[in-house]
Amino acid sequence: MEGQVNPLLQFLQLSIGYFLFSFAIAFSVFSVLLFLLRSKFWSWCTCDICHCYLTSSWRKEFTNLGDWYAHLLRNLPSQTIRIHVLDNIITANPRNVEYMLKTNFLNYPKGKPFSMILGDLLGDGIFNVDGDLWMFQRKMASLELGSMSIRSYAFNNVKNEIKFRLLPLLSSVGGTSTTLDLQDVFRRFSFDNICKFSFGLDPGCLELSLPLSHFAHSFDLATKLSAERAMAASPLIWKMKRLLDIGTERKLRVAIENIDVLAREVIRQKRKLGHTNHQDLLSRFMGVVDNDVYLRDIVISFILAGRDTVASALTSLFWLLTSHPDVELRIREETSRVMQQDQEFLKFEQINEMHYLSAVIHESMRLYPPVQFDSKFASEDDVFPDCGGTFVGKNDRVTYHVYAMGRMENIWGQDYMEFKPERWLKNGTTFCQDSPFKYPVFQGGIRVCLGKELALMEMKCVVASILQHFDVRAVVAGGDLRFDPGLTTTVRGGLPVVVKWWRGL
Repeated sequence: MEGQVNPLLQFLQLSIGYFLFSFAIAFSVFSVLLFLLRSKFWSWCTCDICHCYLTSSWRKEFTNLGDWYAHLLRNLPSQTIRIHVLDNIITANPRNVEYMLKTNFLNYPKGKPFSMILGDLLGDGIFNVDGDLWMFQRKMASLELGSMSIRSYAFNNVKNEIKFRLLPLLSSVGGTSTTLDLQDVFRRFSFDNICKFSFGLDPGCLELSLPLSHFAHSFDLATKLSAERAMAASPLIWKMKRLLDIGTERKLRVAIENIDVLAREVIRQKRKLGHTNHQDLLSRFMGVVDNDVYLRDIVISFILAGRDTVASALTSLFWLLTSHPDVELRIREETSRVMQQDQEFLKFEQINEMHYLSAVIHESMRLYPPVQFDSKFASEDDVFPDCGGTFVGKNDRVTYHVYAMGRMENIWGQDYMEFKPERWLKNGTTFCQDSPFKYPVFQGGIRVCLGKELALMEMKCVVASILQHFDVRAVVAGGDLRFDPGLTTTVRGGLPVVVKWWRGL
């Protein structure tokens, strides 16, 4: 017996020793590679901008990275900078944005480097692909989202979520000293809503007595860590960490595995229940797509599009309203004017009559866009139409910075930092859209956001309904919002508020 155990112990010892030796070698290689990469960057570029980025010395003066970018871009005639260590050209010039998104669209796809960064999370979803895959999904989504039946279905989902969950939740804390994280509430609300609209399933996240679903937590983590890949000084850093399955890449892998479990379950449930007679978007896609991996990517893209962006926009808006009671009053006056006296909820056809509310929402997103920047990769050498004729090399990453564009004096005037909804109103009464290339919150050109009208409808319904009943005040008003890294704008620490009954009731 002893003779049989000893060889087994020896085998285990050798195996463990081999594993530890391999790990030590791999970690050493990774450390050396990281050192060489950083050394290379420091010696390769010594310009002030790259030095400031690498040392994070911009933090001494600016609250967020986007504020530093806006400062740099405002002070250049071309409104375009190059961050050499990131191989990234960043612009806030509307002419360049129109050139990228419309005039020379084919030369600025999402590109393989970007698709690789988000590939583990988004796969072949519409936000991560070009060419035929993108065209197919866009055509399908365009046909569905443009139909009156799907818009009516979406409106009823929003109405029910507000009426039966959001308002009762706010009522439960109304008039008390209890603080509520409004960002968390809006993320739960929009997650419930997008799941019902997209999949016909209700996760019930807005019940605050329940913990945020395991899936929602994993989705938050996955989007955050995927965004951090794009901020790395070199893609080799996160690729090596992924190869070794260590650090943030290990956390990302686990989070995506959790996401995949739920996505597969959503698809399985839809097949089990049957999808031919259902109105949700996934059912309509399943009528023409039979590949579960592809459907999984579509599921994740729906959630990314409809959850975080709406929650982000609503969070920033209510933070701004705390410091602008005059704007809040005008929204209430408009709501009373549009709705009948005994009416409890906006009707679908009344939404477009809310001109001032449209101006408020657009002005809020000018200052705090839900997606702060978007990147493309040049297919061929090119020259931007800005006054400096910025050269763009083949495979260069080019980024139009939406957050910075909302802070450009030459675009919005000397009052660019003021929250001023009136700038969107013609003759002070009629809402007028501005050029999507100076206000690319919903992108522009061929890739303009298909869900724009549905998202605006959802936000208008939420704002009007809350202000009909409540005064919502941020605990800390004024100053600057701080943001966490992510694919969408997330306020660091949430938005603690106190909810009071509106005295006009």
